[in-house]
Formats: sequence, C-alpha cells, structure tokens
Amino acid sequence: MRIALAGAGAFGEKHLDGLKNIDGVTVTSIIGRELAPTKTVAEKYGIGHVTTDLAETLSRDDVDAVILCTPTQMHAEQAIACMDAGKHVEVEIPLADSWADAQAVLAKQKETGLTCMVGHTRRFNPSHQFVHNRIKAGEFNVQQMDVQTYFFRRKNINAKGEPRSWTDHLLWHHAAHTIDLFAYQAGRIVDAHAMQGPIHPELGIAMDMSIQLKSETGAICTLSLSFNNDGPLGTFFRYIGDSATYIARYDDLVNGKEEPIDVSQVAVSMNGIELQDREFISAIREGRDPNSSVAKVFDCYRVLGELETQLS
Repeated sequence: MRIALAGAGAFGEKHLDGLKNIDGVTVTSIIGRELAPTKTVAEKYGIGHVTTDLAETLSRDDVDAVILCTPTQMHAEQAIACMDAGKHVEVEIPLADSWADAQAVLAKQKETGLTCMVGHTRRFNPSHQFVHNRIKAGEFNVQQMDVQTYFFRRKNINAKGEPRSWTDHLLWHHAAHTIDLFAYQAGRIVDAHAMQGPIHPELGIAMDMSIQLKSETGAICTLSLSFNNDGPLGTFFRYIGDSATYIARYDDLVNGKEEPIDVSQVAVSMNGIELQDREFISAIREGRDPNSSVAKVFDCYRVLGELETQLS
C-alpha cells in the first residue's frame, strides 16, 4: 500500500509515526505548504518525493491512497480531488466546515466507490473502544456524557505551539469529535443546542462554547469547549452509565474513582492514530466500508450544520 501524506505539520507526523508500524505500507510522497520544512520531515521519515502541489502527487502512479492533514477549510475540496484522481482518501477530522461540503464529499464517494474515511479518532482510541465493546455486549448503557475540550490558543498555534497558517474552530473541528462519539456510543442525536461566547477580535472565532445533545436512547451529553483555558490541555470524557462510570483521556481509561482500567488488550496498539490508519489500510485491502467512513460519520455533520444555524 503506497500512501501520500498531505500536511507535514504536527498531526501529519503523528500519522507518519503510526504508518511506520503497519506492515506493507510505504509513504511515497509528502505534500506541504512550504518546501523547506516539508523536506526536513521527508528526510526524517525517508520519504522520496516532496512537493507543495497536491495535484502533482495525485498524478503519480506510485500513490494508492492519500491521508489529508491539511487545514480544515481545504478538506472537502481536496478529498474530492483525491477521489477524482482515483485515490482512496483518509481525511483528518473534520470532513468539512459546512453541511453542503460534507454532502458533496459523500456524493463523490458514492459516485466513485472509493474508500473515503474521516479521522474521527475517538472511535479508535482504546479507551473509547473498551466502552463501546461493553455497550455492544449489553453490559453498559450511557445515561450521560460530560465532556470538556480545553486548549489555550489565544494565538494561531498548532499542537507543537508553532504558528499556524489557518484558524482552528471549536464547532466544526473540536465539537465534531464529541458529537460523533456520543452518537456512536449512545445512538442517533435527535436534539442539539449551542451557545457561544464573544468573538475574538483578531481570530474571528468564538473562544468559548457550550453544547447540549440528546440521543434517540434518551442519553444526554454536555460539552464545554474553550480556547481560553490555561491548564491541562485536551479533551476529557466522563461516561455516566447504568452499571459504571468511566473517564477517558485519549487512549487511557479510569473508573469514576480514578482507578486505572487496563485497555492494553483492546487492540493491537495503544495509539489511537495508528489504529485509525490501520483501519483505513485494512478497509482498502478488504474492499469494505471502514469504521468512520464518510457515510458512517455523515450524520455528525448534519448536527454541526444545525448548531451553526443556531449560533449565526
């Protein structure tokens, strides 16, 4: 399987670290916004072809599939371009930053029949897989999820604290993780409400947001998001259920008393990004629809579109 990676930033390197652990996978091309830093990443990972032009990579015959770690605003257009070129594509979350663009990507996937998967990593983190397996076995049902997504980003910086060329978004990016995960664990979302705080004068986005969700099973979710939090960074999930309470922090899981739960046997890796990439590769090889395919996560973008209407 010959992979091209578009977007050589902080998250792109996380994918490269995961891909090197998957048998039979070679990264043959890397695309970045600026040539010099992209070459540095290519040298670090032994990637032969470097470019700033996605179209150049898509024209190559040594590329079977593309992973897009580019700015949010480019995801839908680039995903469609990849499929038009006959390449399978994994789009980092979010699929799009509008409901119309999400619909266009799904239409293109149906037209081409190619694998189009979205990086909804929470479906793959061992912590959330553990909970999902208990739900599927009938041993646990979600009654409430309390989720905090907190960063300190009053300037345009990435996960490495480096300047970013685009502006991140609490709704279309960070809320997408929780909205999809809540539906994955508790059923289709039937009611959703949102409020946001003041718009940042320079970044042009809300720095604080609150979202409430209800699923078809009656479960509820409260999501608090902030780019103003000067403290522990990331997303923390509390599952309150009928038989247990779980707290998930990325790939790790504890119970309501903060006692660690061993999730090392849930999957072949403890790295959610690597597991996500493994699913993408396996789905292509097996000719099946992957977990977090554009079709399977599509309803998340319906909800995001409805929430955006409420906020506008």
